[in-house]
Amino acid sequence: MKNRILLYLAALLGLVSCSKAYYDMGSPSEAAYKMDGMSSMGGNGQGRPGGRAGVLTAGEWNDLDHWGFWSGLMTSDTFQGISDYWRFYTPRRVAVRVADASGARLPGVKIVLEQEQTAIWSTVTDNMGEASLWVDPFHGQAGTDNLAITIDGVRQEGAPKVTSWNVQQEEPEVNFYVINRAPGTEKRADIAFIVDATGSMGDEIAFLRKDLMDILDRVKNGQGEIALRTGAVFYRDEGDTYLTKHSDFTQDYRETIKYISMQEAGGGGDLPEAVHTALEAGLQNLSWNTSARARIAFLILDAPAHQDHQGVVESLQKSVEAYAAMGIKLIPVFCSSPSKECEFMCRFFAICTGGTYVFLTDDSGVGGDHIEASVGQFQVEPLNDLLVRLIAKYIG
Repeated sequence: MKNRILLYLAALLGLVSCSKAYYDMGSPSEAAYKMDGMSSMGGNGQGRPGGRAGVLTAGEWNDLDHWGFWSGLMTSDTFQGISDYWRFYTPRRVAVRVADASGARLPGVKIVLEQEQTAIWSTVTDNMGEASLWVDPFHGQAGTDNLAITIDGVRQEGAPKVTSWNVQQEEPEVNFYVINRAPGTEKRADIAFIVDATGSMGDEIAFLRKDLMDILDRVKNGQGEIALRTGAVFYRDEGDTYLTKHSDFTQDYRETIKYISMQEAGGGGDLPEAVHTALEAGLQNLSWNTSARARIAFLILDAPAHQDHQGVVESLQKSVEAYAAMGIKLIPVFCSSPSKECEFMCRFFAICTGGTYVFLTDDSGVGGDHIEASVGQFQVEPLNDLLVRLIAKYIG
């Protein structure tokens, strides 16, 4: 009864905490993942100051923008096995920027990376005319010979430059292409929320109920010329009362908020959850507008996928490849869990789809401890402000 009262008071005060029991997955311990010089306050190792109560705080780290840092992680003794764990390999990146003759960058352009005249990765340029493509990201064995880029079905001259892991190279080698085409995207954007609804996620769902209206109001007011659609997918795990449920895209975001307000957390019971099924549902059950200027999926979770279950990793790979091909940026929002496996699963999703990684921090002074992200210096922000900023960045 005491716990119920405390949770009720926390909800009334708008306090959000993220907590989940840790279950040993037979992987390296949390302590083994600690890296010298890294902390949420910029790597000074001094810990975090107390923050304002009632304001959930978060950080953002874009591994695509910090290529040297990511290269260092992936080649370090500490993390070099994490690619094998999830079977996501990112040492061969083809960065692309597309513009017209005037220099204006072009969103919504279909880009295909070919090898030996066979398509191996495809995606769509974002609102900044940029995209990253990958050579053999799920096996890590193919070479980089005989590569070619096609844009809107037209093969470009010359082989593209490939950026490998290199701790001395913070920026990728960008392949610039100029095409004769007017911008072809509609002034529309689709935003989906894919949410873990197992028992430990009650606080996050309460956050969505309380603050999503404020976030979307601010986005709509700041991007008045962009027609916004929102949708949601909720997921649990095998054996729970449901596996996934959804509300398709609607132009009235209040309908999405109403749907979210009806959801409750429950089920679960172990650390991994049905993340692969959730990603499949996000593709199959939401009617994404392929002509929109931007497509974003916020994946809000505190647990990894069932990496050791048959077919799960293959499903994750297939879904991430499909999100990339449709130009849908996956932006994970990682809540509290001591699982470094979950952190890097999220970061692989973001990297392969052109998204970014968001993680909660302890700076608010609210809730339980959140895992230290293995990142460099970053800005601690109220989570509301951070999500508004990212939405504006990717649809502006």
